[in-house]
Amino acid sequence: MAKMTIQKIQAMKGVERISMVTAYDYPTACVVEKSGIEIVLIGDSLMMTMLGDTLTVSCTMEDIIHHTKPVVVGAPTRLIVSDMPFGSYNVSKEQAIMNANRLMKEARCDVVKLEGGVEMAHIVKAIVDSGTPVMGHIGLTPQTSSKMGGFKIQGKGEAAKEVLADALAIQEAGAFSIVLEGIPEQLGKLITEKLSIPTIGIGAGRYTDGQVLVFHDMLGFFDRFVPKFVKQYMQLNQEIVSALETFKDEVKSGAFPEESHTFAGVTEEELKHLY
Repeated sequence: MAKMTIQKIQAMKGVERISMVTAYDYPTACVVEKSGIEIVLIGDSLMMTMLGDTLTVSCTMEDIIHHTKPVVVGAPTRLIVSDMPFGSYNVSKEQAIMNANRLMKEARCDVVKLEGGVEMAHIVKAIVDSGTPVMGHIGLTPQTSSKMGGFKIQGKGEAAKEVLADALAIQEAGAFSIVLEGIPEQLGKLITEKLSIPTIGIGAGRYTDGQVLVFHDMLGFFDRFVPKFVKQYMQLNQEIVSALETFKDEVKSGAFPEESHTFAGVTEEELKHLY
């Protein structure tokens, strides 16, 4: 399977819908690789799905680098996108470029992703000009959700103008694609039509160029809460609990292990000499 590139993703706009999912470790990356999903995101959502936090802002560069490395190995032909954590790009252009370089050099991702619109366009441009491809992220931006009053839908009513302005600014800054999160479907459709770069929706309706979901959400593994925009394709959490309960019961009863799970190699005669 040929390596997915930003050029291939851009060529899919208006031709073929783009699929994107998160992964944070080697086993998950391996199954995503087999699925043929085009883009794999190592998101700062790992703080919630993998490490039990209630927000994403505590994520560090070391966290993202640590979790990106095995994904790169497990999904070698997918386009690998790493989140830039909160606080890793909003101090200065120099800081942003330095941390983008770290993700490319140490984690070996293909692309970095950062949140923000008009106010972050100069940062996006600086990173792109330095040689690192950028995926934008506007609308509901989890890293600054406290400023928004929580995880609330953005771009309603007159606020739609601001989200559209954000999208145009990030495109102008040089981002090769953009994530639209938590916005009305009509706005997601409008932005997708106005932009020349692909849009990837998450809670942005049916008309974006692609869709992204968190691996643990879509498979029913993370069961603390289920956002409205998530479709659960299976209930993995329940299946795993059921398997573990069956294992426990079989250990208690002696049903596991069976003879087929054991090893031979010592005769009865040889055992006599051990007593």
